[in-house]
Amino acid sequence: MAADDVRFGPDATADELLVAIDAEGYAVVERLLDAERVSAIRAALAPVLAATPDGRNDFEGFATKRIYALFAKTRAFDDLAIHPLVLGVCDAILVHHQLSAPTGIEIGPGSPEQPLHRDDSIYPLPDPHREFVVNTMWALQDFTEENGATRLIPGSHGGQPRPDAPTIAAEMPAGSVLFYPGSLWHGGGANRSAEPRLGVILEYAWAYLRPQENHLLAVPREVAADLPERLQELLGYGICPPFVGYVDGRHPRRVLEG
Repeated sequence: MAADDVRFGPDATADELLVAIDAEGYAVVERLLDAERVSAIRAALAPVLAATPDGRNDFEGFATKRIYALFAKTRAFDDLAIHPLVLGVCDAILVHHQLSAPTGIEIGPGSPEQPLHRDDSIYPLPDPHREFVVNTMWALQDFTEENGATRLIPGSHGGQPRPDAPTIAAEMPAGSVLFYPGSLWHGGGANRSAEPRLGVILEYAWAYLRPQENHLLAVPREVAADLPERLQELLGYGICPPFVGYVDGRHPRRVLEG
């Protein structure tokens, strides 16, 4: 596919994105959020980032801040986690799914490239396999090659060993979102600019796999009780048919209601 075939405007459909993801392993929807919404999200995350320490290892990035327990700390992404376009892609690829590792990521100046990896490799499932993880990376400022835009190897999805091929930078303007499956080889880029690069990744996984983050402990029950019903389900208060995830023989949402 040509480069333009993986880039779409805010009126893109899930079907269009699925064609690009199947062929190249990623798709970019440019400016899905307007400048006002991006500014509001950045303002909401500012105090959270101020209280967030730098990373602890090469993978997290020693000059990178990662906001874990995202939905315990901000309401800025409640509606985006259940955005119809996002759920349309996840429904088609995963069918039954949940949030796995929602994380704010601010790559600081001077940070080197993150090692290339596959997000689905934490699960001991044999290759090749159908996709069981879908990621969305939301750009809260322009993502450029200079400031650490996500690097990826096009076509490296599907459960294959790392190809001997160069990476590209998933450059995109602020307010855009990058879709890619967990089997795609990728990593954070090196930030050679003078400013930090901020994005938020919302990762979804099959509903019957254990999520990376334990949301039932990370998000206080009183906070979860006020969230939209669909978001509650994505944070673990749901059932993977026929009945995986029940509590005392009942739907887990009754725990919140009671």
